[in-house]
Amino acid sequence: MDERRRSSDSSRNPRRTRSSQNTAHSRRTRSSESLRIRRESGPSKSSRNSRYSGLTERNTTQTTEIRGRREILTPEDLFDDEEYMKRRQERMRKRRLEKLRQQRRRRIMRYAAMAAVLVLVICLAAFGISRLLPDRGGQDSGKVSEEVKADSGTQVTTALSQPVMSAADIGKFSEETTLSGWQSDSSGIWYKNSDGTFYENGWQEIDGNQYYFDENGYVKTGWQVIDGKDCYFDESGKYDSEKVKPMIALTFDDGPGQYTEELLNCLEENNAKATFFMLGQNAEQYPDTVKRMKEMGMELANHTYDHQILTNLSSGQVTEEIEKTSSIIEKAAGAAPTAMRPPGGAYNETVQSVSGFPIIMWSVDTKDWKTKSEDQTYQCVMDNAQDGSVVLMHDIHEWSVKAAIRMIPDLTAQGFKLVTVEELARAKGIALENGKAYYYFGEGTQQVE
Repeated sequence: MDERRRSSDSSRNPRRTRSSQNTAHSRRTRSSESLRIRRESGPSKSSRNSRYSGLTERNTTQTTEIRGRREILTPEDLFDDEEYMKRRQERMRKRRLEKLRQQRRRRIMRYAAMAAVLVLVICLAAFGISRLLPDRGGQDSGKVSEEVKADSGTQVTTALSQPVMSAADIGKFSEETTLSGWQSDSSGIWYKNSDGTFYENGWQEIDGNQYYFDENGYVKTGWQVIDGKDCYFDESGKYDSEKVKPMIALTFDDGPGQYTEELLNCLEENNAKATFFMLGQNAEQYPDTVKRMKEMGMELANHTYDHQILTNLSSGQVTEEIEKTSSIIEKAAGAAPTAMRPPGGAYNETVQSVSGFPIIMWSVDTKDWKTKSEDQTYQCVMDNAQDGSVVLMHDIHEWSVKAAIRMIPDLTAQGFKLVTVEELARAKGIALENGKAYYYFGEGTQQVE
């Protein structure tokens, strides 16, 4: 029956039958050739395939058979196939790599699990410590409170625990628990006494230092005018009696004039003072300005009636120039002048003997009348101003007044106090004498021309 099927298949597809027969024949030939080579090679071939020796011995008699379309190959044929061996080695290599990757992933997962456990332990430990700290702090604060109470006798209120408090309760609670002594808030520094009161409106000595408290109970700091005196308080409010504010006396000759009112406005805005050496004839023209000078606390001074050089005049003429001007100033302001300056700075023994006033000269001459320059006048003063300087300017010149309006706030910003000549002399402990000439009230000498 098999023979009939085969002949039937052969008759139906002769090309396929011949192809199968050729393939079988080639494989039998290759198998016979492989067997021959193995026999000739002897032990070396057997050694190479030693791990398959058992299989080889059991199948030494096996041959290739063709049953239908199926083909059976011997193990030796498979080992001799190089392409098969390459694929097999590649599969083995991939399996080893996959095994290594699996091992690495397991190791990483173990490390991650250990790290997570460690972090959890640290967090739990920190949480436990934080819950323990408040109890210890409360115990320590209680001990400190008892020690303070024992040492100072001051009543100390211990902290209370309340779940809910209103704003009023919080304020009251804070006031009751605050210790006495120095306190500070957004408005400044103040001092609380043990009975809850605080200092205000005046001087107070605390721990050997002097402080000045304002009407709200805060200490004053920086430069302050207390009872007409310049006082310096450091940033904590402590009074420094050794520190004295530098002073300068600005003096203006030949006025009043059309620019004097503008100059007075600037002086008033900067809380500054100046001395005006006026001509009698100009004081007659601007009596209201002279009166305003007095009301503002400026120093009124005599510069003769019409600017004559006194050294060229007789004793009587000198007296007339000075007395006539004094009368005009007193009539306008209700007060007589307190000093005089001879025109051009010219004086002699006659002038000194009949002047009836201290003769005030200068230590810094801006020469504004000559330069006619606002900038040069301003720079001359700023470059040479020092404690005790007496500056000469003229309020009848527009450029001089503009320079003064610039320098007054700048000098104040640099820490200078602008005062009258009389105030400057008094601050330096100098008693002005009639007929005596004064140039400078600082230490050493100064003469800028």
